[in-house]
Amino acid sequence: MSKSSKNVLFIMADQLRWDYLSCYGADHIDTPNLDWLASQGVRFNKTYVQSPICGPSRMSFYTGRYVRSHGSTWNGFPLRIGEPTLGDHLREIGAKCSLVGKTHMTPDREGMKRLGISPESTIGALVSECGFDVKVRDDGTNNSAYPGRHGQDYDQYLRDHGMDGENPWEEWANTAIGPDGKMRSGWLLDNAPLAARVPKEHSETAWLTTRGIEYIEEQGDQPWLCHLSYIKPHWPYLAPAPYNDMYTAQDLPPVNRSAKERDATHPLMQAWMNMRVCQTMSKDEVRDLVAPCYMGLIKELDDQMGRLFAYLRESGRMEDTMIVFCSDHGDNMGDHWLGEKDLFYDCSARIPLLVYDPRAEADATRGTSTDALVEAIDLAPTFLEFMGGQAKPHIMEGRSLTPLLHGQDTDWRSFAVSEYDYSTRDARQDVGVDQSDARLTMIFDGRWKYTYVEKMDPMLFDLQNDPGELRDLGTDPDFAGEVARLQALHFEWTRRHHNRITRTAEAVNKMAANKEPPGILIGFRDKEELEGEGRTLPNHTIG
Repeated sequence: MSKSSKNVLFIMADQLRWDYLSCYGADHIDTPNLDWLASQGVRFNKTYVQSPICGPSRMSFYTGRYVRSHGSTWNGFPLRIGEPTLGDHLREIGAKCSLVGKTHMTPDREGMKRLGISPESTIGALVSECGFDVKVRDDGTNNSAYPGRHGQDYDQYLRDHGMDGENPWEEWANTAIGPDGKMRSGWLLDNAPLAARVPKEHSETAWLTTRGIEYIEEQGDQPWLCHLSYIKPHWPYLAPAPYNDMYTAQDLPPVNRSAKERDATHPLMQAWMNMRVCQTMSKDEVRDLVAPCYMGLIKELDDQMGRLFAYLRESGRMEDTMIVFCSDHGDNMGDHWLGEKDLFYDCSARIPLLVYDPRAEADATRGTSTDALVEAIDLAPTFLEFMGGQAKPHIMEGRSLTPLLHGQDTDWRSFAVSEYDYSTRDARQDVGVDQSDARLTMIFDGRWKYTYVEKMDPMLFDLQNDPGELRDLGTDPDFAGEVARLQALHFEWTRRHHNRITRTAEAVNKMAANKEPPGILIGFRDKEELEGEGRTLPNHTIG
C-alpha cells in the first residue's frame, strides 16, 4: 500500500434523519461507532440536500451541481447524457471512482441512442452508472416487477448461503414469519415489528459492508474513491433479529407536530397531508410500529460501521483515506402530519454529515463541530481537491469543505438552497397545478427558512424562535420584510450562471483580453486606429 496515495470512502445511508444519531444529541438511540467517527473529524450541523428525494439528491451529490442545473428533478428522470460527474473529474487525475451499493441513477438512453453510444460500450457503461465503475449496484428495490431492477448480486449471495427462491430478496430480506407461522411481507407496515427471515450476518447492510471491505482490499497504489452506499434505514421497514424488537414505542422521541399545522390554510400543505402515506404515518399506532424498526435499522447500520472502522484502523487505511458519512435525505416519520421524505422541514432536508480528513492540517478540528451552512454539492469539490485535482467552479457549484476542515478563516455562503419537483405527487393534482409549475425552492439563511411555491403563497419559518417549524409565517404581514429579503436572495441565486460549463473563468478572461479572435477586425474606422491598438490588416490588403 502506498502511504502517499489519497483515497476517499464516501459512505451514504438512505433516508437517515440527522437527529437519530447520538453524536447529534439524540438520547433515544445510541450510535457509538458514528460518534467515534465524529470524534475523529468534524461534525457539520447544518447540512442540507439539494432535493429531499432520492434521485435528484444523489445526482447533485455526484455532479456537485444544483438540481436546476443537472435537470434530473425526480426519481426516474434520467441524468442527461454529457452531464459531468465526479467519476469524470477523478479519472482525469488518474483516480478510480467506484460504486458499492445504491445510486438511484437512471441513464439517458434516448440521448445515448441519439449520439450513437452503445450502453454496452465503455463510455456507455460509465454514463449509465453516473460515472461510477460498478463493483456492486443494489438500489434496495429488488422486487421482480420493479423497472430498472438492481440487486441480482445480493440475490445470488442469498442463494449461495442457502436462502433460495424465485426472488430471494423479497422472500428473505423483505419477508418475516408471523405468529401463525405464515410469511408476512415487509411492504405492510403492520409487520414492521417482526424479524426478517434473513439472519443479521446476511442482511443487505452486512453484505454491503463486506463488499466495501473487499473493494478496499483489492486496491493497489492507484488512488480510489469508493461510494459505499447503503439502502437502509429506507423502507421496506423490516429488520433482522435482534434489531427488529430492540426498541419499542416507549423509546421514541415525541412526534413533532401541532393541531394548528393540521388546520393550516396553505392549500399545498392541506393536499400533502391528505396523501395516503401521510395519513397513514400520522396515526400514532402506525408510527409506534414503524419508528422502532427504523431505529433498529439505524442501530444495525451503526454496528456495521463499527466493523468497517475497525478494518480501516487495522489495515492502516486511516492514514491515507478521507472518510465521509452522510445520508441522501431524512424521513418525516409522522412529524408535521407527514410520512416519507419530501418538503424542506429539517427532518427531511437536513442531513448528518461527518468528515474525517487524515491530513495533519485537520488535527486542530478533530472532534469539533460547525454551524456553517453546507450543501450536498460541497462534497464533490471537496473530494476533487483532496485527491489533487484543480477546482472547477464553472462546473461544480459546491465549495470545497477544506477551509472548514482545517479551521481556516473563510468567506462562506450566507444561505443554502434546496429544490423540489412535485409534479408526480398526488398533491399536485389535488391543488390543480400544471406539472410545469409544480416546483418549490427553499432558501435558508441559518435562521429563516423560506419556501417559494410557484402559483401559491410562500412559506416561512423562524427556526430561532420556532425550531420545530410549527408556525408558518409566510402570509403574516408582520414578517413581510423577511419574505421580501429572502425572495431577493432567491432571485440572486436564479441569476447565477448555472449552465455555462464549457469555459473556465480564466478562458473567458483571456477571450475578453484578446478582443476578437485572430483575423477578425470589428469597428475600426481606419488603419491608424487599428495600428493604435497593435492590430494589423491581413498581408494582402491595404488600408
